[in-house]
Amino acid sequence: MIQEQVRAFVTSNFYVADPSALKDTESLLDSGVIDSTGVLEVIAFIEDTFGFTVEDAEMLPENLDSIERISNFVTRKQR
Repeated sequence: MIQEQVRAFVTSNFYVADPSALKDTESLLDSGVIDSTGVLEVIAFIEDTFGFTVEDAEMLPENLDSIERISNFVTRKQR
């Protein structure tokens, strides 16, 4: 469920040439899907959708660089 919400947000708010070809593990930064401004949009989406604050120390590629990493981060924060 979370992963589908994240994928829907990414593919509808950023240019993805072929959404079906975007792997959940693919780096959104390295593939050019999002840039530094896009990361801020992803953070706003997470905070608005899932109801928690992303702390400065959590704004890392390990948490925010792929659909899978974002989903895992949200799951960890909701526990």
